[in-house]
Amino acid sequence: MAALQKEGKVRWIGVSNYDASQLQRCEKIAPVTSLQPPYSLIRRQIENEILPHCERRGIGVIVYSPMASGLLTGAMTRERIAKLPEDDWRRNSPEFREPRLSKNLELVERLKKVAARYKAVPGAIAIAWTLRLPAVTGAIVGARNAQQAEEVMRAGEIKLTPQDIAEIEGTAAAQVAR
Repeated sequence: MAALQKEGKVRWIGVSNYDASQLQRCEKIAPVTSLQPPYSLIRRQIENEILPHCERRGIGVIVYSPMASGLLTGAMTRERIAKLPEDDWRRNSPEFREPRLSKNLELVERLKKVAARYKAVPGAIAIAWTLRLPAVTGAIVGARNAQQAEEVMRAGEIKLTPQDIAEIEGTAAAQVAR
């Protein structure tokens, strides 16, 4: 990629699913412009090392799966998950199975409460939560139809308060604030 960039065939170099040490190795060869990692309320591993590194280095972070493959949309129920086709990878995902499933469905209930205040859907709140950090420059989201796309596009307009964030995350500050 660095050679292609020098030849003028590539303007920017982006990577996906790299950790901070891999980014540092790449940066010794050529500047990395963007990173695409998974990030959601249930997949937060990038917060401690990767996001701060990207912010310091000016690397754009475009997160994917902010609604956790549909889990945080509010449309997933135990019954719907149980009826997923046999070949659907989510059937075997730890996030869609116990003991994590109950915890994740509780999280969705908190998202629904915050969403109601914003007249939004839980998925939009889940996306807005990922966009709350300055290091996150965008989110890649999926929708199955135009209505779903319209509903989650509001996420870019929603500015969650510290109280909203605490409520979503289930922290003690939310209990005091509400």
